[in-house]
Amino acid sequence: MLQRSAIPAVLAVLWLAAACASAALGPAVTYEVTVSAPDVAYADTPVTVKLPAPAWARSAVMKVLASAADASPQAAKQQRGARQQPVIVDIVPCDARIRAGKAEVTWLLTDLPKGTSRTYRLNFTDTERAEPWRTTPAVSTHQDRADLFVGGCLFTSYRFTGAPKPFCQPVYSIGGEPMTRGYPFYHVAGESTDHPHHRSLWFTHGDVNGVDFWSESPQAGRIVHRSMESGGSGRALGWLRARHDWLAPDGKKVCEGVLELRLHNVHRGRLLDFEYTVFATEGPVKFGDTKEGTLGLRLADSMRVNGGQGHILNSEGQRDNDTWGKRAAWCDYSGPVQGQPVGITIFDHPDNLRHPTYWHVRDYGLFAANPFGVHDFTGQPGEPGAYVLPQGEKLAFRYRMYVHDGAPDPAALAALYEQYAYPPRVSVRPGG
Repeated sequence: MLQRSAIPAVLAVLWLAAACASAALGPAVTYEVTVSAPDVAYADTPVTVKLPAPAWARSAVMKVLASAADASPQAAKQQRGARQQPVIVDIVPCDARIRAGKAEVTWLLTDLPKGTSRTYRLNFTDTERAEPWRTTPAVSTHQDRADLFVGGCLFTSYRFTGAPKPFCQPVYSIGGEPMTRGYPFYHVAGESTDHPHHRSLWFTHGDVNGVDFWSESPQAGRIVHRSMESGGSGRALGWLRARHDWLAPDGKKVCEGVLELRLHNVHRGRLLDFEYTVFATEGPVKFGDTKEGTLGLRLADSMRVNGGQGHILNSEGQRDNDTWGKRAAWCDYSGPVQGQPVGITIFDHPDNLRHPTYWHVRDYGLFAANPFGVHDFTGQPGEPGAYVLPQGEKLAFRYRMYVHDGAPDPAALAALYEQYAYPPRVSVRPGG
């Protein structure tokens, strides 16, 4: 296993205050961004850089600069001899989310071999750079939901009314088949109707300060969508950020949560970054030791191991029922939907609590990552999996979901996990 980079994860936080020391001049209009791959080759890898932005900036343009490796001999010679006028070899689709003088710029790093680097010129502009939503990721917000599209096709809908918790229903395959069970949101003839709280894709836990947020019984807690804090469509990703209140049965707030979804415009499959942050706003928050949690999917019946034609595989090579309660960096659940072989992989981020996580993955279609259910998974006495989040602090859970066609390729999934876990190195300098 590779050593983890000291550089922060994919969201490379690079506040360049030192590079912009003169307050009178303000943030730079142009930056040179160099991305290097010392240990891992990168195929379709989202990269985000954060940096100061001029007050007038509304968008950004990224261009690839020529290097000896990817330029013609004449261009490479010009690059070496006249750095102030580097050769532009490509324009890269990117998205700049700009607020209060700070920019978060995201693009897709494609085909960067191990041991190489690539340099971009980033220019801020004062105009919006719009692209047709039919060819790029998009988020469309409605009164009861937010729809996430990629390539003009619906990927999922974030739904925040009509249920005891927000959820995403359904999750579609690349070919447009629903990979998650319809019940209880909608009914399909012959479909299973057990566990009505398994709502397609969701995040919650069965014991938070003694309150059951996993089930939907009258005595259970509720997670209430408070506000849609941000969302948008772009050339590289579509995103949304929503704030939740976790309420006990008597209406008392237990804590707050923020959900962030980022759907990336990758060339292979579908890539969704799912991040949930719990804030201990009302006092300490105790996550109890129970298998009933935490990030959950309920897959279509045809993908089940028991009663369907599905299979489970994890990063340790364990399969089907042998994966339940085991720790693994990633887990994949695959099977046919409407006759088409499809699958979904969940990658556990190395910074997550108790990485690699335990998997509450069942042969009837439940697919959940749960770092808290240690007693149930291992049989250890007491509550070895309980965790207390102190008042005023926060705890983030980060996962990447990869939707693919066909049976899982263990080597390909291991490579995708490395790209997620060991992000490229990023350096930035003003000017260029």
